Amino acid sequence: MKEILKDIKVIEFANVLAGPAAGMFFAELGAKVIKVENKTSGGDLTRHWKLPGENPASSVSSYYASVNWGKEILMLDLTDAADRIKADDLIRDADIIITNFRKADALKLRMRYSDFKILNKQIIHGNISAYGEEDSRAGFDLVLQAEAGFMSMNGTAESGPLKMPVALIDILAAHQLKEALLLSLIRKMKTGEGAHVTVSLYETAIASLANQASNYLTTGFVPSLNGSLHPNIAPYGEIIVSSDGKEVVLAVGNDKQFKALCGVLDLPEMEKDADFSTNLSRLKMRTALGGRLVQAALQFDSKVLLDKLTAAGIPAGFIQPLDEVFRNPEARRMILEELKEGQALRCVSGLAFQMK
Repeated sequence: MKEILKDIKVIEFANVLAGPAAGMFFAELGAKVIKVENKTSGGDLTRHWKLPGENPASSVSSYYASVNWGKEILMLDLTDAADRIKADDLIRDADIIITNFRKADALKLRMRYSDFKILNKQIIHGNISAYGEEDSRAGFDLVLQAEAGFMSMNGTAESGPLKMPVALIDILAAHQLKEALLLSLIRKMKTGEGAHVTVSLYETAIASLANQASNYLTTGFVPSLNGSLHPNIAPYGEIIVSSDGKEVVLAVGNDKQFKALCGVLDLPEMEKDADFSTNLSRLKMRTALGGRLVQAALQFDSKVLLDKLTAAGIPAGFIQPLDEVFRNPEARRMILEELKEGQALRCVSGLAFQMK
């Protein structure tokens, strides 16, 4: 796959996560990706987003490394005449430009599609904004999670609303941008035409509501804080605990799997109980259902429990911290390493597919 886009040149004028993640996607597929950072401000903001244990004197952070693997880095001041000539030369020779400038900044810095087309008629320009290109507001993933409904569903009554542990809307926006840019490349191959594609974090967030949006739009159901529990399926999201304290999450999707679960946990009477025999009845009796499953699971050692669940075809898995996750060979195969600006950095690949 590293050779697929080897003849493509991408210039990235983007900060933080969404735009750089799209740029790294092209770098992983063999494209030449040149990341242009603002030398007057110290470069990409995430260079300075360091954990307490990171070297404060280093020019890069682990956060920065997460979406900037495989890129050439160029520090420029777009308001400086000499540096602007360098930037324009890059644009003339590029296939794709990625930006996330707000409208006023794009106008001031001559970083609009209309500016690029003067230099390169066939250019493909991908721009990420927060709420659309005409809106001047800055985009922060946390705020978008709140405004688009995610935080109203994520968490429990005890915890209150919670954000997700990664900037998921930024990541999903990067996927939207990749798709649009690839479609633009296909069209360019057929017609010779460039393109201007835009992605907003807000529309990405709304598009990602998926079944939760359909539940509301079809029935008027407004989900509340429900932890990991699924609004349509039970037991799906329930957590049971083994005798040695290991937490296991269940993802039982139908009545057949529930009957198998009752067999594994030695609950034959529960399988026949009308309160639990169908998915709809289990949703209505969810609290009682969860309590009985938790009690039954306590008699099993964690390995024995998961082996039995797996053998019975019941979707389930351990809740694992990252140190356990990256002991898994499949996870370790996703690790990328790079020496960047004198520091050895590691990140995970953004390519979760294989091509043969």
